[in-house]
Amino acid sequence: MIKVAITGNIASGKSQVEKVLLTLGFKVIDTDKINHFILMTDISAIKEIKETFKDEDILDENSNISREKLGKLVFSKGDNKVKLEQILHKRIFEHVNKFLKDNKKEKIVFVSIPLLFETKQEENYDKIIFVSADKDVRLKRLMERNKYSEKYAKVRINSQDSEESKIKKSDFVIYNNSDFINLRKQINYVLHQLSNP
Repeated sequence: MIKVAITGNIASGKSQVEKVLLTLGFKVIDTDKINHFILMTDISAIKEIKETFKDEDILDENSNISREKLGKLVFSKGDNKVKLEQILHKRIFEHVNKFLKDNKKEKIVFVSIPLLFETKQEENYDKIIFVSADKDVRLKRLMERNKYSEKYAKVRINSQDSEESKIKKSDFVIYNNSDFINLRKQINYVLHQLSNP
């Protein structure tokens, strides 16, 4: 089994790449979606997060964790980011390991990990695909998709390491600045390379 990590900075369009791979019949798991699932269903994680950030405004009107409030808190103070990661990452990678075990007979599997390099996970994968998009394209996507202000969208974008440093560590780069046809062509090329090493 070839384990392939998909990564890329915020709003680069990783989910579009995942959708194409899924329609082609490949097994794909998205750690962002696992993260959301844990925040909604994992009672022990929810309890730990509420306790850790009990002095902060992270709950919605129903006393559930608000991902938007939690996200803004985490990106406003660096130590909060570390605290949250200590709670979530171990649980996320338990899900990933189960996915890999369940699909061990597949020739190629894909794991989407936005924080692949930040969490030092690159050594666990045979190949890395980096999804790239120009900063102005990502800024526009963030403002439209997440309804962020331009100022906050820039904070989120600038909080991550540069694309250049991550591209150097990746095996393939998919440029997601234009249309779907171009994106599909690049994905097909990568799949050909993976299938014919």
